[in-house]
Amino acid sequence: MLTVLGFAMIATFLVLIMMKKMSPIAALVLIPALFCVAVGQGAQLGDYVIEGVGKLAPTAAMLMFAIVYFGVMIDVGLFDPIVRGILRFCKADPVRIVVGTAVLAAIVSLDGDGSTTFMITVSAMYPLYKRLGMSLVVMTGVAATANGVMNTLPWGGPTARAATALKLDAGDVFVPMIPALGMGLLFVFVLAYVLGRRERKRIGYLTLDEVLVPETDTVLVTAGAGGGAGGAGGAGGAVDLTKKPVGGSGGAPGAVPGSGSGASSSSGSGEDEGFQGLDPNRATLRPKLYWFNAGLTVALLAAMILELMPIPVLFLLGAALALTVNYPKMAEQKARIAAHADNVLNVSGMVFAAAVFTGVLTGTGMVKHMADWLVGAIPEGMGPHMGLVTGVLSIPLTYFMSNDGFYFGVVPVLAEAGAAHGVSPLEIARASLVGQALHMSSPLVPAVYVLVGMAKVEFGDHTRFTVKWAALTSLVVLASGILFGII
Repeated sequence: MLTVLGFAMIATFLVLIMMKKMSPIAALVLIPALFCVAVGQGAQLGDYVIEGVGKLAPTAAMLMFAIVYFGVMIDVGLFDPIVRGILRFCKADPVRIVVGTAVLAAIVSLDGDGSTTFMITVSAMYPLYKRLGMSLVVMTGVAATANGVMNTLPWGGPTARAATALKLDAGDVFVPMIPALGMGLLFVFVLAYVLGRRERKRIGYLTLDEVLVPETDTVLVTAGAGGGAGGAGGAGGAVDLTKKPVGGSGGAPGAVPGSGSGASSSSGSGEDEGFQGLDPNRATLRPKLYWFNAGLTVALLAAMILELMPIPVLFLLGAALALTVNYPKMAEQKARIAAHADNVLNVSGMVFAAAVFTGVLTGTGMVKHMADWLVGAIPEGMGPHMGLVTGVLSIPLTYFMSNDGFYFGVVPVLAEAGAAHGVSPLEIARASLVGQALHMSSPLVPAVYVLVGMAKVEFGDHTRFTVKWAALTSLVVLASGILFGII
């Protein structure tokens, strides 16, 4: 009974948010509360919620202060050179923009923290997607899938959990998986190319042989200064922008489809002034403190990797130091905190709402019954192929369960079943990493709320678009692992 109700609760949640019948926060709270009553454990709901909140409180604190920290770093201009470099590569070609999104997300994912990856990626790419009228779910889908593949790094979490659960060395688990994970990442880049081609076909292809200088950009941050506003464009339509050529050379006017706003030409030249997304003259810049901020960020990420302190403490200290040094006046500090309060509230609210969902799933025993049912449903003849079975099961289970629940609750059972048929625990551990590409879009992953919140994308839209591509990426990793003899 608990097995059926567990799957029904998850299915109800996904259907309602994908059909936009409920907001994610409301669905994460009300649906598990109703199901908790339905299984006859309504009296324990408070205990389950408090336990769930207690487990996720450090994550919520980490996200709150991480958003403030990286928000301040964006304000002071730390990432401006990265943004300009990416946009110089991307120009106004949708193919380059989507591929650039995947590459940026993969590179930033090296720090092992999904929230950091999404904050930097969205901050860099969002203005360009908005200006060209590109689909924002393409950005969130590609970023989440690329990060999911890279999340398997030993310091990212899943590999360490798998190694700990089965008492193995994390290096022995991860290193042989590199070829298969490399194929998964390559597939993400190919997918980004295909999606970029589709976007190019939809909105057109605008070359920037001459510099476009947009007037304004009502996005996360404001684009370069300019003159009067142009007319609004309809859906699928085009808005003319006047191009100011480098060196004064003439040229035909270009068009940016679907952006919804036009701009007249403004003074200035040089490629950095066009489509840079971040206003080079914003009042929050602190160019004299650039190397201090860069050193602080490197030190913070190094401390995270070396686990010198708990991550929430590191970000708390980092945010306090960044605010104090860059904005010594109290009024400035309050202004910066207020500027990022919307993101902080949205993300922390989602995390605490998710605590209700996970608390009820775990407390009522639904997760355990679901896992036991799935393991028990494995045919006896599949015993020698438990590596393949583990890889296949990791795709849905890491989406519907937390990594802790899967790696500490399910993987040991699968490893025990495999050992009875001569399958090594190392093979089981490697196969358990397959589903991470999809896991990063799970409603139980706090970082995904940073992604959709900053990108201003509905979680249901992101889920509907991303799940199929992320699941396909996981299958590519699994097939590569089998082909290379890793699994």
